[in-house]
Amino acid sequence: MFRSEETTQEQFLQKFEELKKKLDEQPAVLLNSEYHEQMKAYIERLYQECQAEFDLNDICEINMTHLNRIQKLKNNTSYKKDKHKHKERYQDWG
Repeated sequence: MFRSEETTQEQFLQKFEELKKKLDEQPAVLLNSEYHEQMKAYIERLYQECQAEFDLNDICEINMTHLNRIQKLKNNTSYKKDKHKHKERYQDWG
């Protein structure tokens, strides 16, 4: 929603509140990864920010930066390590 220049502030608020409501209705699941903790904190911070007066254009860039950092946490998993593990194992064989 932040990337689309056509999204209005009213559309953003309506969609975000709808998604937040659906998320709150889900049963609590304890996920202790740094990614999940950061994402929960981000959603709560954005929700609080949306409760006050704001301008979508003002918060767009900073929130995209936060989301990119959180996405990097998500991508920093053992998947990459496992994916390239076979290359490291046979490096000495020439």
